[in-house]
Formats: sequence, structure tokens, C-alpha cells
Amino acid sequence: MIGWLRGRVVAEEPTGVLVVDVGGVGYEVNAPLGAVGRAASVNGELELFVHTHVREDALDLFGFPTELDRRVFRLLLSIPNVGPKTALGVLSALSVSELSRAVGAGDLARLSKVPGIGKKTAERFVLELKDKLPSVAADDAAPPPRGPVSDAKQRLMSALTNMGYRAGEAERAVDGLGSKVEEATIGDLLKDALARLG
Repeated sequence: MIGWLRGRVVAEEPTGVLVVDVGGVGYEVNAPLGAVGRAASVNGELELFVHTHVREDALDLFGFPTELDRRVFRLLLSIPNVGPKTALGVLSALSVSELSRAVGAGDLARLSKVPGIGKKTAERFVLELKDKLPSVAADDAAPPPRGPVSDAKQRLMSALTNMGYRAGEAERAVDGLGSKVEEATIGDLLKDALARLG
């Protein structure tokens, strides 16, 4: 079983499939959207926590930026009739903390907005996860509030979230730009932020 990989991403499809070069071997890894931007990087090499899914006819790798994401993915797989593609879709649409809040509040409308999740499946999520997910997601507590966000930062974060990135990903990318946020044009900043997000 493969549980962790560190390598260079040599190809990335819009569906989230990555080809990761690890010592000259290209591993095809299914990852949630935005995983590349959130994963740790060491000397230009991405680190992914991997779930190996074995079937009669296939061996699929699913990669996650954190151990918590992988644990929640496995928790989703424990729900009847939820397969790896559905679980991956959930983690592409919702962060662990967003999923935990939706399940805790019984927010069927929010859960049903995830592609491939209907009302019945959303109800099953709430039923199956309400006691399990909060303890697993405790590691993903929201960071303490920081000082006021400047207008430039707010506009850039808003642009990134409107493009489909999670708020946390957008904030990390914008923070990584430092004081440049107050000096450069929104177009240049957006280009730099997108480069940071992978």
C-alpha cells in the first residue's frame, strides 16, 4: 500500500488527476481540486498523503494535502453507497471544516449543492457523520481572527474564491504575496496568486 508520496507534479488535468514524478516513476494520483495549492512543498516537490484504493480491475491512488483530509476521505468511504469518486467530489467542493459545519447543522441544502449528492445522500451524510466528523475535524479549527484585511487583499481574495478556490487557499496565496498586494495591479496580483495556487 502507498501511504505518502513526495515528488514533482509533471502533469495536471482539470479533473484533479495529477502525474507525480517520484524518483523517475510517474504516479497517477486523483486529488481534490485545489490540493496542489494546499499541499506542502519541499524543494519544489509536492507532499501528498495517499489512500490506495484496490478493486478487482484497478488500483487507484487518491492524494491529499493533509493527513486530516485523508482521514475524512476514509470516513466518507465508510458511508454506504459512497465511493471514492463521490468522496473526492465532496472534498473538492467543501473543506473539512465546511463539511463539519454543514453536517453538524444538518444543512441538507449546503450538502446537496455538492455535485453528485442528492437529498437522500445528504441525509445519510448527516446521519452517519454527525457523531464521527466533529472529533476528526477538531484538528481543522479555524485560525484566530487577524487584524483588518485591506481593500486590495479583500478584492484579490474575493476574485480567487469566485474562481472556485476555498477561502483558506485564497488567503494563503494572498498572504504569500506580502506587501506586493498594496503596490501591484489587481491583474498582476491575480496572476501571481494563481501561480502560487498551482
